[in-house]
Amino acid sequence: MKLLKLLRRDERGAAVIETAIVLPVLILFIYGLFQVGILYQANAGMQHALGEGARLATLCRPAGGTGGCNVPTDTEIRARMNAAVFGTKPGTFNVANPATVNRVMLLQVTYTQPMNFLFFPGPTVNLTRRKVVYLAPAA
Repeated sequence: MKLLKLLRRDERGAAVIETAIVLPVLILFIYGLFQVGILYQANAGMQHALGEGARLATLCRPAGGTGGCNVPTDTEIRARMNAAVFGTKPGTFNVANPATVNRVMLLQVTYTQPMNFLFFPGPTVNLTRRKVVYLAPAA
């Protein structure tokens, strides 16, 4: 009976047990923060690509002596956006073909990333960003 009382009062090793219980949860939260950080980085890359595409779409490149503008083609705009997009590679970017209706162009970038939380897989996150651009009159 004396040995049992002695063991009950002995607190050596309690910190190790508490750490063993809390450490996996702490690591999971920290890794989750990194996953969310990757999404924020991808969002910034998408916004940058949209800005570059919008800038190119609104440029007025002088037409040969006519005083008008040569508007960039959809292929040039998409290529500029593909070159400007940035982010970490667990996900994939998709730059849609620009859609033009009545001198208004819609630019769109989509990012898809399956979330991973070390011990279990998370949902797939889809981010879509769009920008409407008003084009300069053609020559």
